[in-house]
Amino acid sequence: MVGFDPEGPDLIVEAENLSYLDQLPEQTFTVVYLDPPFNTGRVQSRSTSTTTRVAPGDGDRTGFGGHSYQTVKGALSSYDDAFTDYWEFLEPRLRQAWRLLADDGTLYLHLDYREVHYAKVMLDVIFGRDHFLNEIIWAYDYGGRARRRWPSKHDTILVYVKNPRTYWFDSTEVDREPYMAPGLVTPEKRERGKLPTDVWWHTIVSPTGKEKTGYPTQKPVGLLRRMVAASSRPGDWVLDFFAGSGTLGAAAEQLGRRYLLVDQNPQAIEIMRSRLPQALVTTPPR
Repeated sequence: MVGFDPEGPDLIVEAENLSYLDQLPEQTFTVVYLDPPFNTGRVQSRSTSTTTRVAPGDGDRTGFGGHSYQTVKGALSSYDDAFTDYWEFLEPRLRQAWRLLADDGTLYLHLDYREVHYAKVMLDVIFGRDHFLNEIIWAYDYGGRARRRWPSKHDTILVYVKNPRTYWFDSTEVDREPYMAPGLVTPEKRERGKLPTDVWWHTIVSPTGKEKTGYPTQKPVGLLRRMVAASSRPGDWVLDFFAGSGTLGAAAEQLGRRYLLVDQNPQAIEIMRSRLPQALVTTPPR
């Protein structure tokens, strides 16, 4: 059983993430990438209350950074839910992401259209609205074609920073992409490629490609490379506690970053063990 050591090896940890995260030292990770379950199950209905940030001393509770928040009673809401309460599941994990991010760190939260608007409000509460950096759209083209609505062909990645004044960001380190209209730019620009914007056109993992691990929700390495390259430096630690197939680790390894990957699914652990053989695999005491 090996605990986390910032001077130690890259780690793959088989554990329930919330109980394990509480053991980690705060402000350790420069990038936290989360690709949680997308919440596509049964419908739940409940009476809700939300919180909104107010002037110091005017709220009924104090949140992160000493900010004041006022509870606002909401109407009955209904939404898809794969858990008894999806947001009671996700909120404490997002609060752990805040705690574990370094002062210059960045959170990338990867969701689809079902939940991203709820997550934006929740992250505004946890991080603060002025800590919001970007909404990234990952656009792809695969799967079925809906006949009674526009087909859904994108995911959303919400980007929040720990400190709006000190966060690390260097887009020049990111892999460039082809111009969509190459005939409108010079040959030199065509050869160099362009820096990505907040809309990322990137293919999925090919079902027959070398990158495919067999994990059902695997994301392409190219997608994660952009986040890691722009928001961390060589030697920095990055964290994914819904690690799945370990794509963050693969991207970190390519770019010379350190990584900690956490998942409780034995299938995910075995895939990561095979994909990242140099990492230490451990199960913490229960």
